[in-house]
Amino acid sequence: MMKRGKQSEDVTSLITMTDPADHNYGSMDTEVSSMDRNVFSDGITPIDFVLVWEESLASHDKPSPTTQDSHIQWREEFLARLQTCNIKQEKREVLQAKKKITYVLLSAPWEVLCYYAEEISLRVPLQVVTTPNYNWSEIMLKKAKIPNIMRQDVPNMPPDYYTCQFRTNKVERFLGSNNKETFFKTTQRHQVMYEILSRTPYGSLERGHVGIDRLVTEHVFTAAYPLHEGPFENPEGVSLPPQSLSMRQILHKYWAAWSCWRKYQPLDHIREYYGEKIALYFAWLGFYTGWLLPAAVVGTLVFLFGIWQTVTDTPAQEICHSGNEFLMCPLCNICSYWNLSSICGTFKAGLLFDNGGTVFFSIFMALWAVTFLEYWKRTNAVLTHRWDCSEFEELEERPRPEFTALAPMTMRNPVTGAEEPYFPNNRRFHRTLTSSMVIVIMVAIVLMFVIAIILYRVILSIIIYKSNSTFLIFSAGRIASLSGSVLNLLVILMLSRVYIYLAHFLTRWEMHRTQTKYEDMFILKVFVFQFVNFYSSPIYISFFKGRFVGFPGNYYTLLGIRNEDCGAGGCLIELAQELLVIMVGKQLINNIQEFIIPKIKAWWQRRKIHPKVTAEDEEVEVKGKTHEEEKLDPWETDYELLLCEGLFDEYLEMVLQFGFITIFVAACPLAPLFALINNWVEVRLDAQKFVCQYRRPVVEQAQDIGIWMDILQVITHVAVISNAFLIAFTTDFLPRLYYSYNNDGNLEGYVNFTLATSPSNYNANHTQCRYRGFRDQHGHYLPEYFHLLACRLAFVIIFEHVVFFIGRFIDLMVPDIPEEVEIKIKREHYMAKEALAENQALTKVFVLEENNMSAELRRRANVDTATTSPPRDSGSPPSLQNPDRPPL
Repeated sequence: MMKRGKQSEDVTSLITMTDPADHNYGSMDTEVSSMDRNVFSDGITPIDFVLVWEESLASHDKPSPTTQDSHIQWREEFLARLQTCNIKQEKREVLQAKKKITYVLLSAPWEVLCYYAEEISLRVPLQVVTTPNYNWSEIMLKKAKIPNIMRQDVPNMPPDYYTCQFRTNKVERFLGSNNKETFFKTTQRHQVMYEILSRTPYGSLERGHVGIDRLVTEHVFTAAYPLHEGPFENPEGVSLPPQSLSMRQILHKYWAAWSCWRKYQPLDHIREYYGEKIALYFAWLGFYTGWLLPAAVVGTLVFLFGIWQTVTDTPAQEICHSGNEFLMCPLCNICSYWNLSSICGTFKAGLLFDNGGTVFFSIFMALWAVTFLEYWKRTNAVLTHRWDCSEFEELEERPRPEFTALAPMTMRNPVTGAEEPYFPNNRRFHRTLTSSMVIVIMVAIVLMFVIAIILYRVILSIIIYKSNSTFLIFSAGRIASLSGSVLNLLVILMLSRVYIYLAHFLTRWEMHRTQTKYEDMFILKVFVFQFVNFYSSPIYISFFKGRFVGFPGNYYTLLGIRNEDCGAGGCLIELAQELLVIMVGKQLINNIQEFIIPKIKAWWQRRKIHPKVTAEDEEVEVKGKTHEEEKLDPWETDYELLLCEGLFDEYLEMVLQFGFITIFVAACPLAPLFALINNWVEVRLDAQKFVCQYRRPVVEQAQDIGIWMDILQVITHVAVISNAFLIAFTTDFLPRLYYSYNNDGNLEGYVNFTLATSPSNYNANHTQCRYRGFRDQHGHYLPEYFHLLACRLAFVIIFEHVVFFIGRFIDLMVPDIPEEVEIKIKREHYMAKEALAENQALTKVFVLEENNMSAELRRRANVDTATTSPPRDSGSPPSLQNPDRPPL
């Protein structure tokens, strides 16, 4: 590793210290408790990370000798590199009847922590912030003098600080710097250790043999994780005061418990224990769930209005009392004639989703989505400023360790002046273009499945009509539609798993510089696919099904099969059915999976680690403790937990749900209610997974929810246009309005108005039948068709212009950053500027370095030096790289 030169000239504090150092800053406990078991055998050295591998003692279970030898060599090389970096190690072995589990406990000493804290720009405190924190609902309820049932007093509130990036030569100016054991928080120690593990090579860099993640993927190590801070439950029979609970116990009691379903989430505690990235997800999920409440109330009222419509609607009464008046044409080539009165119940059920309140609710939900996103921007600005990550992506985010190791070039950063790894943009462009072609192919495969499901519904209807069952023949359309929806859901879930694996591979291959950019490109790939995967079938039913059918005697066909027509009750009720099956079915499956599968996986994990000992197996003692003892060490307890696989699946589920309740809300006003119920459950299930079932993830910083915000904004715009076309072309709102306008506000005779008569030569018997459409007996469009078409197009234009105008007005009226936050940001920048202005020597050095900066590219003579830091004094940690390795 390259060493960094001394920085003795930088001797001033960025912000003048006015308060004495807080001796309690650092780890969540003021000092290492005597009961703390997350320490080495000396009882003092804290454990920052744990590496685990298993070795089978049974000869038939052992891997091939070649694989075993390479794994042993890579492990020894990796641990030796850590040793040269002054990382403290302690090995623990647990012998069982058929395998041996080895735990390597790692700890970073003070010098290594300081070195890498500066390397990865950790922020440490300068001054305590005394301003209290409030949320918007709390303020509104307080002004209205309404008791706040959502508030709860959570103990051990993490303090808020003014912070800046850590500097080793100014360490005495930071809060708590006089206590080296507790100066860095536990999560910061985890970050430093993970950075070291991620950039440490164990073989050839040309083959990408670098980092702990690759070693776990290759099964050289079974797991690598930081430790939880004790158990999540109190010891049996022990009642502890709230202030003495650990942070994990606080989160379990005040967040993950089902009794907290109506309480605010302790976001500051979540951030303190899990980091900003996870805390921002739960902040967004809670904010979204809170905003679903008014949407669910309005949607339920619109649904109740639909129930009232089923009793009072004039066209519904005409259909139910029509008897044999309207003989309808067959819906398929081998289907029989049917009477319109037979769909009385189906037509009334359709009124639950297709009524006058639908238009109002569509406008309401479009404005709701715009307002929700604008106020989330404000909430996000408040949280990120409070959590010191508002400028993370622009100024502080470093290259990914994998990118640092594999990039073939270096370039001087024009902002910081540091030599950084570089991957040519033209090569990345070609790789991205190739990935895009793969995405197009996958989208084409999805569309092929959609067409296959359409043909399945048509063929199934034909098969049912050929049967002799009267009940099945009468319900053929509904059976085919419902089974097609279920089949579509199964295809969606199957294709999703395949594509996510493919997206991971393509995104790694594209070589993105930062973790944020890597995740954004991965998310974009998957969402484009999932958007087509989940929404293609509802879009087909909404805008294409029944549009290209033709008329009796001149029906259009696809692959020799007559195009699918809407069912007897119309397309909207089929769309509502499709949405309920996909959205509610997916949510139900996901919740069952999140509740049951982690428990099954945890049980299986414990069974693999601690299998039952048979009578013939010998009892093995390890350091005076048998495998049958109940009390395990913390690293063993955490090893039994599941690996946290990130937040992608959680975000994807919620964003797809957001699309269902906005894009197709005109067809299902109850969608927000189902989403609200699901999210109340989702918050607690996710909290329980993180607190009780997952190993502790490494803290990650984030400035916002990432590209998900851009996706939500795109969905909002698509929802406005979709609902405009859905109301204009799929519902009966405009035809009813047109007929009522031309008939003095009366809907009597509306059913006959919407039905056309078949040509007289339609069949050999010259039997005339009716079908939905505005055509004459020769199949030509009537003037009413063109009048209605003009009304539909005018409605689409007016609807989207009005909604977009109001949305834009809301955007202008609601600033993205609250005024008080802007004042705080300006104050901090002013204080830093004043401090820098007093340091003339530093200013001269900065100007000199800025003049010498160049953006020239140069071939890396030795990747070892390019992946490490600039020179440092002789006391810095040794290089992780192999100086004897030839250049790339």
